[in-house]
Amino acid sequence: MTHAVVAPTTAHKLGAETLGTFWLVFGGCGTAIFAGEYVGFLGIALAFGLTVLTGAYAFGPVSGGHFNPAVSVGLAVARRFSWREVPGYVVAQVVGATIAGAVLLAIASGLDGFSASDGFATNGFGDRSPAGYSLASVVVAEIVLTAFFLFVILGASAKRAAVGFSGLSIGLALTLIHLVSIPISNTSVNPARSLGVAWFAGADALSQVWVFILAPVIGAAIAAFVYDLVLGAED
Repeated sequence: MTHAVVAPTTAHKLGAETLGTFWLVFGGCGTAIFAGEYVGFLGIALAFGLTVLTGAYAFGPVSGGHFNPAVSVGLAVARRFSWREVPGYVVAQVVGATIAGAVLLAIASGLDGFSASDGFATNGFGDRSPAGYSLASVVVAEIVLTAFFLFVILGASAKRAAVGFSGLSIGLALTLIHLVSIPISNTSVNPARSLGVAWFAGADALSQVWVFILAPVIGAAIAAFVYDLVLGAED
């Protein structure tokens, strides 16, 4: 006896994006907040990669596993995703990230002396960059790394790619991205991830979050525009 595969509804897709983005922010930023001093940059990078890897296999079959507004925009630019669905996905992603940020704050507030304004896994430049990198350095890093993240996503999810391995390659790509850029910007490449914790970290964090909304979207759009030119269209 076989079971018919029922196409997910819009509500199911948005629910999957909310859960997946929650998992990314809770797992990745949570590791940075609670365990960063124990696991270091390598552990934090692995945490972000593992959230995307596991989320892609758990929620990807329902929604495509974007978990990132820049990815949704980039896929739409590349004509792999409907522009009509982008606003709903972006809202779901930001909601999931924000709920994760609120849960992280609730947990972290149980520690005496905790203050979200001290960092709270937020992204930044200048004195809010882990190693003090300038705005220009952060912008270049975020654009380039998000572009290559989209290149990996577009290549790994193409019809000509090996079946079943896209989540693994995308998760490992995000791990590598974090290894490169945690010292530079604390790594965004994802506007929802940045907003999800910035809401709770005070005015200084929010004053810089525009960079981590704009630069990843630019990087994703660049990759989407040039992917077929460089690597060839599938059809």
